Amino acid sequence: MTLIDTHCHLCHGRLRTQADAALDRAHQAGVTGVICAAADLAESTAAAGLAASREGVWCIAGVHPHEAKDVPADYLARVESLAAHPRNVAVGEIGLDYHYNYSPPDAQRRVFAEQLALAARLGKRVVVHTREAFADTLAVLGDSPLAAADVVLHSCTAPPDDVARAVELGATISFSGIVTFARADELRAAAALVPDDRILVETDAPFLSPEPVRKMKTNEPANVAHVAACLARVRGTTAGHIAELTTANARRFFAL
Repeated sequence: MTLIDTHCHLCHGRLRTQADAALDRAHQAGVTGVICAAADLAESTAAAGLAASREGVWCIAGVHPHEAKDVPADYLARVESLAAHPRNVAVGEIGLDYHYNYSPPDAQRRVFAEQLALAARLGKRVVVHTREAFADTLAVLGDSPLAAADVVLHSCTAPPDDVARAVELGATISFSGIVTFARADELRAAAALVPDDRILVETDAPFLSPEPVRKMKTNEPANVAHVAACLARVRGTTAGHIAELTTANARRFFAL
């Protein structure tokens, strides 16, 4: 059984010094590829460096909504430069987060829209973060020149009706360890609705360690197998089948 962790922050402070060891453990667990995510320009740069040095690692580049209020004047040019890296597969993670509102919502929407336009111009896929902002996220996406088929909603937490709407528009849905949590029945119901060709798995490491290893302070890519096992139970199939289809989806969606 082989898996691809489509979203992990190996260059985050909690994982950076052990990224090589975490990748070795992932490989031993059957995780043959990882996409190194980024939340700001510094992490995007580090992710590109890691992807260049390790086989089976790809990267994305972008500015998270938390950082929207602090973007430098040349941030779009810098994202564009990073997106040109040969191991870059998407712009992200970008989007809206109204849970914390570390950046004002208007700044979040502006930076989100600007990066969507950049991705469309570059012909890049987009990794979207949305938290307590689903309607606005879809509205900004709808106003952008980017096709919904080029969008993955990462670490999905949306209820079934919202997930169904996103799928109807053409988006791909990625599930993290949250889907394994005891109180995530509604999310598991949503996961059961996603078409086979539109579902991905991820860890969002170092965050969101899944059950049965939820007590792990630092999540890592090897644990994506627990997400796949949960989705298999939810969807009435085997972990091997989930691994096969999500790996094929990841390779196709990100052109790995």
